[in-house]
Amino acid sequence: MAGSSSASSQPHIIRARVFISGRVQGVGYRAATADIAQLLELKGWVRNLRDRRVEAVFEGDSTTVAEMLRWCHQGPSAAIVDQVEVSYETPEGLKGFQVLV
Repeated sequence: MAGSSSASSQPHIIRARVFISGRVQGVGYRAATADIAQLLELKGWVRNLRDRRVEAVFEGDSTTVAEMLRWCHQGPSAAIVDQVEVSYETPEGLKGFQVLV
């Protein structure tokens, strides 16, 4: 993969909070989200909400977060994603990626 930035430049770190609705609970959405986020070296967390949505926070460079957000629109094969709501917040410097319960 060709990079467009030099080794001395800092990546632009962003934080996205995402609410995913549809058939996204009981289909492995949280575990798959964590797997993909860890592969992409993103920081953050994912959890189920009582209203049957999934909420996630991703911190990382803007290109990688955008790639994760594209994945969220499809999710794992058993999921049926109806809507993905994204808002951007100030990064908190999270460490690692967790599945919250």
